[in-house]
Amino acid sequence: MTLVQLLGGLSYATTLFLMAAGLTLIFGVTRIVNFAHGSFFMLGALFSAHWLTHWFPAAADSAVFYALVILLGAAVAALVGAIAEVLLLRRMAHAPELYQLVATFGLTLALHDAMRWIFGDEEVFAPRFPGLKGSVQIGQELFPTYQLVLMLIGPLVWLGLHLMLTRTTYGRRLRAATEDREILGALGINPRPLMLGAVLVGCALAGLAGALQLPREPAHLQMDMVMIVETFVVVVTGGLGSIGGAFFAAILIGLVHAVGIHWFPQATLVLVFLTMAAVLVLRPQGLAGKRLTPVHGPREVAQVFRGLSLSGRSQAAVAMALLSLAAAAWWGGAYWQTLALDAMIFIIFGVSLQAMMGLAGLVSFGHAAYFALGAYGAALSHLHWGAPLWLAAAVGVGCALALAALFGAALIRSSGVYLAMLSLALAQVVWAIATQAVPLTGGDNGLIGLYLIADRAAFYAGMVAFTLGTIAALRQLALSGQGAALQALRDAPLRAQASGLPLTALKIRVFLQSAALAGLAGALFAAHKGSVFPSVAAVGTSVDALLVVLLGGVHQLWGAVAGALLLIGVSAELGRELTYWRGLLGVVIMVVMVASPSGLLSLAGWRLLGARAGAVR
Repeated sequence: MTLVQLLGGLSYATTLFLMAAGLTLIFGVTRIVNFAHGSFFMLGALFSAHWLTHWFPAAADSAVFYALVILLGAAVAALVGAIAEVLLLRRMAHAPELYQLVATFGLTLALHDAMRWIFGDEEVFAPRFPGLKGSVQIGQELFPTYQLVLMLIGPLVWLGLHLMLTRTTYGRRLRAATEDREILGALGINPRPLMLGAVLVGCALAGLAGALQLPREPAHLQMDMVMIVETFVVVVTGGLGSIGGAFFAAILIGLVHAVGIHWFPQATLVLVFLTMAAVLVLRPQGLAGKRLTPVHGPREVAQVFRGLSLSGRSQAAVAMALLSLAAAAWWGGAYWQTLALDAMIFIIFGVSLQAMMGLAGLVSFGHAAYFALGAYGAALSHLHWGAPLWLAAAVGVGCALALAALFGAALIRSSGVYLAMLSLALAQVVWAIATQAVPLTGGDNGLIGLYLIADRAAFYAGMVAFTLGTIAALRQLALSGQGAALQALRDAPLRAQASGLPLTALKIRVFLQSAALAGLAGALFAAHKGSVFPSVAAVGTSVDALLVVLLGGVHQLWGAVAGALLLIGVSAELGRELTYWRGLLGVVIMVVMVASPSGLLSLAGWRLLGARAGAVR
């Protein structure tokens, strides 16, 4: 490995740091995990690229004008970020982190389609930066001059942020807001301008990072998701709320990139996430992370599953309504049958995540890992051994359980956002293997030609029965002694430990149960679709599971049903009628999260539980 390759890794680290510093600043002050941060990166790149190539191409001939266009891209990203802060982030300030994450994912969808409408679908190749088009001789190799200059920007930004936070009144107030925003408010300082300023600076850094990429790579509409995942890796590895930690984590991940490209080009992404996982296993709060004072109120704790106090007759009425919908879909023809099966599979997948999140408070942002293992296990067993549906599903569940048993003990050591990101790391490793292990998984070509369903009518009827059975099992779990213990662990872990409850064993047990059900959902998905592709392990699949749970209501017994019907139904119908349906779906998600962070059923006023926690015995 040469010095030039290491320098390339450090150059990439600058981009990672600019992104991570902005995300860290926003999280530190607002406590919002901004999933849309990659959108501001893409906005800075696309706006600057179009300015240089279409709107004012003469700027590409002058270093001064080129630099001004880069800064303009950062300014536009900051402006859009300010609008998002006023309209969305401010309204989500006191919602739990996962609801904020889902709301900002909706913002990602809306911004993506807005940029697609404004800038088009084509890649934009911007010209090289004037005066920095050449290379520097380093040993026997050449290194681009622009990347050498880019390496200096990261330390300068770090120094500038450090001076701002330590030497200015505004910066000291930002630090105070990071430590304890409520105390700051008690001293008579309005935190809203601080939050707005943090979002402005954070989004400007993201836009600057995107605009600075133009001399190196084209601007395109896939930049947001590619960058946000690695930004999360850097932020979590460095420690939430620590800009210094983000700086050193960016260097670490940049060097891991360089090592991976040189020695393990097919496993670079795996190495990145394994690095984050190793850091979090050794230091659950990251390299320089520390405990931050929570800003959310007591409404986050003592949550009880709604719907448990309904009478048997009421429960039966809800089940009959779902049976009627399923029957109507069956008689509606192949299109509606497909939608109904999609919804039922995602109800099962959502319940698997809901049992872990709602009862135990264990947050997973990578549940697609078990869903994918279930799908691939079922597909491979059928293609290679001719396994029928029941056996293929059992193999899929076994694969998901094996993965959960292997990594479960390490995962549950973390909590909150760290657990979410560690689970994301595991899912991304599974996705990378599914993409690159071509002899086993078929890579992007996938595994096709699955004929697991012999009788479609019987499969459909079985899916309806199993879906209702899954809801009933969730209710039974919540009412059981294990469910009560899990909720005690979630709401008052120290008291639960003092009471002699086996905390670790309880966490591992519900984690394995959740993984098994997610694996079964994946196996059923493979049977239903007749094929499996790496997308089943992608970030989008994990986000879909979160959307199903949170849109309906994580503490609503029938929440996964409402969430799946909305997500599958609205997506399908909007997709048939509108070109930019994802953006409209994003708006719907944001509206639901702002209007009722507790989910659609609460928004509809469906009182599925009395106010007292005594409904669960």
